[in-house]
Amino acid sequence: MYDLLIRGGTVVDPSQGLHAVRDVALADGKVAAVEAEIEGGASEAIDAKGLIVTPGLMDLHVHAFWGGSKYGVEPDRSNLARGVTTALDAGSSGAWTFPAFRNLVMDRAETRLYALLNIAAPGLVFQDDSELHELKWADVDRAVEAGRRNRDRVIGIKARLGRVQAANNDVEALKRAIEAAEALDGFVMIHVGNSATPLPDLMRMLRPGDAVTHSFHGFGDGALEDSGAVVEGMKEAQSRGVVIDVGHGAGGFSFRAAEKALSEGALPGTISSDLHINSIEGPVFDLATTMSKFMHLGMTLYEVVRRCTETTARTMGLDGKLGTLRPGACGDVTVMRVEEGRFTFHDRLTTAASLMGNRWEPAASVEASRRLAHVHTIKDGKPYRPWLG
Repeated sequence: MYDLLIRGGTVVDPSQGLHAVRDVALADGKVAAVEAEIEGGASEAIDAKGLIVTPGLMDLHVHAFWGGSKYGVEPDRSNLARGVTTALDAGSSGAWTFPAFRNLVMDRAETRLYALLNIAAPGLVFQDDSELHELKWADVDRAVEAGRRNRDRVIGIKARLGRVQAANNDVEALKRAIEAAEALDGFVMIHVGNSATPLPDLMRMLRPGDAVTHSFHGFGDGALEDSGAVVEGMKEAQSRGVVIDVGHGAGGFSFRAAEKALSEGALPGTISSDLHINSIEGPVFDLATTMSKFMHLGMTLYEVVRRCTETTARTMGLDGKLGTLRPGACGDVTVMRVEEGRFTFHDRLTTAASLMGNRWEPAASVEASRRLAHVHTIKDGKPYRPWLG
């Protein structure tokens, strides 16, 4: 007797090389079986015929420190209710503010939340986003101490290296972030865009497994140079294991940049939303919408799902447990529908361009013929039903 049986959906699970109609059975919070036809009863069944069934989606870049950070949004309504079972908060809190984030948000949320500690001890509380203008905030010892006390939740370090956030301190801040991450056996994620140091120089400092987010922002120091050519340093970094992450956000994604990069084989390693207070009402909305944009750009459903499940789990050091429907893995499942029609997608808010100084580019929109729409979320074997409390 299973707890839950999901019948007849098209299972897309890149961790198993699977894209076929299958039944999925869950029991005791785990995946029990994935087979063409599962016999036996279940306490509950979901008819998934005509729907897409994937491992629970994972978002590598969100801001969930609701009420404590200038960017935070309530995690369950923005993640679990929209198909994301596991999310990584990307630096909303630092060593000083992480205890509040954990006690007031992470431990109370149903979404499975992990965190990258901001190398700046206060986290994202500065109203002018200047957390690394003073290097005294980039305290390695405090970051390592906080990370070790919370190793079940903290899996690495975040450093925002644009001029707005770090002024001319980007190289030293990154050195300190790497030092802290090495002490925690974690990875570093860097926020890029208009940094004082050329992006290729910063990426050469990164180690295999570290991540660059906002890679496709399109302002001349992401995937594309000012000339419009794909940055060779990004290809080189990716070839040695650096993760090229999307980090869409309000101003971190450009259709032009992404289209050019993809045409030259510079595909993202992970697709993330950078969902926060300024992007949740557009242009991001949710991870499924971000995935849909990359389908519009020519990536297959299978490859898009891979970058929100298998590769995200590997980047977070959670592969085998999450991002897969292999029997024995956590019973996290997302059910979606591919909708056909006419849908307008936007890449960035026009106001976000002003943050990049003189390199302004107007926001772009595209008309797409299909999109992914969330239908069901199952976490630890249980359907998410917020109305049941």
